[in-house]
Amino acid sequence: MTTMTMRLLGLAAAGLVLAACQSMSPQERRARDENTCASYGFRRGTDAFATCLQRIDLDRRAEARAFRYDNDAFLRGPYHWH
Repeated sequence: MTTMTMRLLGLAAAGLVLAACQSMSPQERRARDENTCASYGFRRGTDAFATCLQRIDLDRRAEARAFRYDNDAFLRGPYHWH
């Protein structure tokens, strides 16, 4: 194989590995969020723990909205067609 082919295969493999790491089921995400709140010192079953989970979820949604806004050509600003 040529060097270029090897590089492309390496990049493709790295991309697959990264993509696999980023996919997370809702159950896995919830468990991670619960572990995060527990690591902050909140106890499961308390109002503070529920508030922590809610804030994590709201932050995740705000990040998703910001990402969509930044990548939406129609929302970024006025365009002048000549």
